[in-house]
Amino acid sequence: MAKKAKKREIVKGPAAAGKCAIGVCDPERTQGLKAPVPNGTHVLVTLRGPGVFLGMEVTKQGGTNDITFVILDIDGRNVTNLSYAAAANVGLTQQNPYGLVLLHSAALKTLTVGFPTPLLYKQKLVVSVTVNEPGVVQILANVIHGAA
Repeated sequence: MAKKAKKREIVKGPAAAGKCAIGVCDPERTQGLKAPVPNGTHVLVTLRGPGVFLGMEVTKQGGTNDITFVILDIDGRNVTNLSYAAAANVGLTQQNPYGLVLLHSAALKTLTVGFPTPLLYKQKLVVSVTVNEPGVVQILANVIHGAA
């Protein structure tokens, strides 16, 4: 006996108000900058929920040993906490299903974070860095997010 196919219903009109059936509602970019960057922990972006995290990049200029950590916390839970050096050492230097990629040039190092499925945050999303190296000139973060 063949399975009966489910009919997919697309919500339109007033019933769809406040809901996005395909995609993410109201996407935007929020940026955080710290310059100069002394050793210690620095919060770059804080977003209040509910919302949807789509991806981010954190670019570091300067530094001597790449022992600067990029930290993503969602609703009080740690999602990412990885140094630029560790990303290079474990080979996260090309696109991969894990969602973290380190890109670099002579002057800049960028850690990108983006998972195959958007992540929902109900209360708060925080992007921060912990700098454990001298000579970091600036750190710039861009977070792409939308409404839940």
